[in-house]
Amino acid sequence: MKTVIFIPARYASTRYPGKPLVTLKGATGEAKPLIQRAWEAAKQVKGADAVYVLTDDDRIREAAEGFGADVLMTSDNARNGTERCAEGVSQLPEAPEVVVNLQGDAPLTPPWFVEALMAAMDDPSVQMATPVLKCDHETLSNFVSDRQAGRVGGTTAVLRRDGNAIYFSKEVLPYVGNLETPPDVWHHVGVYAYRPAALADYMSWDEGPIERAEGLEQLRFLENGASVTCVPVEAPGRVFWELNNPVDVARIEGVLKKEGIA
Repeated sequence: MKTVIFIPARYASTRYPGKPLVTLKGATGEAKPLIQRAWEAAKQVKGADAVYVLTDDDRIREAAEGFGADVLMTSDNARNGTERCAEGVSQLPEAPEVVVNLQGDAPLTPPWFVEALMAAMDDPSVQMATPVLKCDHETLSNFVSDRQAGRVGGTTAVLRRDGNAIYFSKEVLPYVGNLETPPDVWHHVGVYAYRPAALADYMSWDEGPIERAEGLEQLRFLENGASVTCVPVEAPGRVFWELNNPVDVARIEGVLKKEGIA
């Protein structure tokens, strides 16, 4: 296999326990669990050779197998999705060239986001990459209102001029003093692509203080001097939002209805 998509999912989320099995109603009123909607998004990606749900929880495994997903059981020692992906690679008959981590809380991820990421990995010098999306006014307003209310919402990225990441944060960076004339703010999209060697390096490093403080797994690469290539993507007329808090259910259901996604 050249490219495999993994969807890591764990039940014991600190901020939102049981999140992968939270149901979301689509445009027709049909309710599907979050993990199914993430899997359906992954299945729309062109060029992927296989899609697997990775979990350490039998409830998620049973739900995923129930809607037809292939499942790999990983250990409960994995502290984040990247570590879970590294475990998943070890269970495959042979290592793929590229591993895509499509996080299970991002069911609105358009397939072209992932396809753009896979295209970026055609450059052999790129060891790890992730998409970023310039915030529209609605998304930026949601970010700011979440932080003002003390909620942790989406993640922002700060980029170097060459497109590599300087930093990722759950704060809104750079500082937004006025929503009428805001600076460019990049929304980090919860998808990653790695070479298997980059995953092996990741597993050899200890969790760092910045990763621990932010709760963002990709910061381990930056803390150890590895480059994270940011791939700008666009979603004209479409709102991208992740399910981080219960308030996000209504936001995502609104987009599903607007986009006619059953």
